[in-house]
Amino acid sequence: MTDGQTLSLAPARPDATAPPVGTLSPPVAHAAVAGVLRAYRTPPPTAVVPVAEGLLNRGYRVTTAAGAYFLKCYVDRATANRPAITAQHRATTALAARGLPVAAPLANTDGRTVTAHGGRLFALYPWVAGNHRHGTGLPPARCGELGTLLGALHGALADVCAPLRQPAGVLSAEAEETERIVAELRDLARTHRPYGAFDRQAEQHLTQRLDLLAAHRHRRPGPADAPPTGWTHGDFHGLNVLYRGDTVSAVLDWDKLAPHPVAEEAVRAATLLFNDRTTGVLDLPRVRHWARAYRATGAADAEQVARAVHRVWWERLNDLWMLQWRYQRRDHRADPLFPAAAGQLAWWCEEYEQVIDAFAN
Repeated sequence: MTDGQTLSLAPARPDATAPPVGTLSPPVAHAAVAGVLRAYRTPPPTAVVPVAEGLLNRGYRVTTAAGAYFLKCYVDRATANRPAITAQHRATTALAARGLPVAAPLANTDGRTVTAHGGRLFALYPWVAGNHRHGTGLPPARCGELGTLLGALHGALADVCAPLRQPAGVLSAEAEETERIVAELRDLARTHRPYGAFDRQAEQHLTQRLDLLAAHRHRRPGPADAPPTGWTHGDFHGLNVLYRGDTVSAVLDWDKLAPHPVAEEAVRAATLLFNDRTTGVLDLPRVRHWARAYRATGAADAEQVARAVHRVWWERLNDLWMLQWRYQRRDHRADPLFPAAAGQLAWWCEEYEQVIDAFAN
C-alpha cells in the first residue's frame, strides 16, 4: 500500500455472471482425502465427515489412527491461490505462537502448509474441539472478553503482517449505483416464478430500501472519514469462533485476512454477534460491553469507533449481496440470512443515535 492511494472498500458487488460458489468445486472424494494425507504421512483416514458448509470453501473432519484433523479444500476463486493461502498461514502461525487462540496449519513432508492434489489446494489442521455460541447467549462479561480478544488480534496482526502505510482515503458506496441495482433486483423479485413469500418480502424490502436511500443519500461518508486501516480477520462472527465452555478455543477461517479500517471490523462483528437472529435488532447492552473492552485494548478510540459505526451503517444501506446471490446468481444459500439483515437495517436507521452511543460511550 502506497501513500496517496485512495482505497475502495465499498460493499462487494457479486459477479452476477458467476455460478453459485458451491458449484465451482465438487466435494472431495475419500480417495482424494487419502491422497492429501499421504503428503503429511498421517495414517489413512478411517472416517471423513463434511463439516457445516461455509459459503467459500469445503471442510472435513478426518479421523485417523493418530487422531482427528480438519482438512480444508480452498474453493473461492478470490482466495484459492497459493500466495494468498501461504500469507494467511504465515500470519496464523505467528498468532498461534503468541498464544492467541488460532489454529496453525500443519506442515507437510516438504515443509509447506499448502498441499496440491488433483488440481486443488488443501491445508491440514489439528482438530480443535468446541462449539459455536451466538453473542446474545453470552453473559455480558463474556461479551467484553470477546471484544478484548478481537482487539488483541488486531494488535498482533499489526506486528506479524507486512507493514502498512495509511491510504489517503477510503471510498464508500455510491447511492446512485445502489439504486440501479435495487431497481433491477425488484424487477427480478416481482417476476420470479414461482412467486412466494420470500419474493414478496424481498420486493417490499427493496421498495423500502429506495426510500431509505432517498432519505439518507446526503449522509454518504467522505474518503477522509474512515478510521485507520490495518490488518483484519475479515470475517469475524459467531460461526468463526469456537468455545470450550466459556473460553474461546479457536478463531477460525482467515481466508479474508486483509487491510481494512480496523474499527469497522469491530462494528461489523458486533452487528453479527449480538443481533436477534429473527428480527436483526441489536442487543445494545451487550454491544456496549463488547465495544468498551475492544477500545480498552487500544485498537481504536471512541471517535474512531463512532466513524466506523457510520461507515458500516452506510455500507449496509448499500449492500445487496444476499439478494444478488438469489436473483442474479440463482444461489439460495444466503436466503436464510436475509430477513434478519433487512430487519436490522430498518431498525438501525430508526435507532441510529442509540447505536452510536452503545459503541462509542
